[in-house]
Amino acid sequence: MPAFSHTVTEIIPGGMRLDLYIAENLGLLSRSQIKARELKASINGKEVKISRLVKSGDALELFWKEADPVNIIPEDIPLDILYEDERSVVINKIQGMVVHPGAGNRSGTLANALYWRKLNAGVFSATEPAAGRDGIRPGIVHRLDKDTSGVIIAAYDDETLAFLAGQFKTRKTKKTYIAIVNGIPKEKKGRIETFIARDPKDRKRFAVSGQGKIALTYYSVIKTWKSHSLVLLRLKTGRTHQLRVHMRYIGCPIAGDPLYGFTDTLFPNASLMLHAKKLAIVLPGETEQRIFKAPLPQRFIGMIQRLNGLDKTGSKF
Repeated sequence: MPAFSHTVTEIIPGGMRLDLYIAENLGLLSRSQIKARELKASINGKEVKISRLVKSGDALELFWKEADPVNIIPEDIPLDILYEDERSVVINKIQGMVVHPGAGNRSGTLANALYWRKLNAGVFSATEPAAGRDGIRPGIVHRLDKDTSGVIIAAYDDETLAFLAGQFKTRKTKKTYIAIVNGIPKEKKGRIETFIARDPKDRKRFAVSGQGKIALTYYSVIKTWKSHSLVLLRLKTGRTHQLRVHMRYIGCPIAGDPLYGFTDTLFPNASLMLHAKKLAIVLPGETEQRIFKAPLPQRFIGMIQRLNGLDKTGSKF
């Protein structure tokens, strides 16, 4: 049975229902999942109902049933492993790999590859469902877009999934991306804070809006050319397409972005130039953050070399 311990650090005037706090502040389970998986809770050592109000300083102990088996097909797909133990794995995801099966992507995903990896590590047998006899399954802690490469962490059990996901939800992780963008930002360093919502004109896209969810990005320009810039991006929130939307918002869309980019005459065939460079996170059983780094992909190296050449010669490629 998964378990999760947490101390409430937020100031909550008037308190907040426990089930709402778990769903919205911790992001461990939705309110429907809390009911379906029969969550049990104690606050400050006393068993409570999920309607109990929580306040700053409360010590929570949460327990719930394993999820129903997930039908994931194991596939022997090579992965670039940065770190692995019996509870978690950190991968340098290649560009073009979908993270989790969905409509139109039932195979070839990171989840398919992770399930195969655990089967062949002897954690559970191939005849068992993806949840395994102990509820072990490739738990996707956070996501990267299909065309974003770089560092991503996954969990091999529910308890680890809750522990890692809680850090993302409470913004205790540090996520740093690198990107090549069209144009040159007005400031060398900046902060972009907006609301982001689904674009009413195109449901595949998101846009800066007067409503929606708050999104906060910090950026720092590393190098500039005549037409492009190399930037570091640090996420403080994790909204869908956040970095892509924010860079377009300041007039410097990420090069090769088919949804939010501009026409790039120098690199008309470029793929999305966004890479998750670094992740700092605490692993189960540890107290200090570990830092995982993914090397710069070849597509970045090639574009940087071509941009350097353009600035020297003044000619097109």
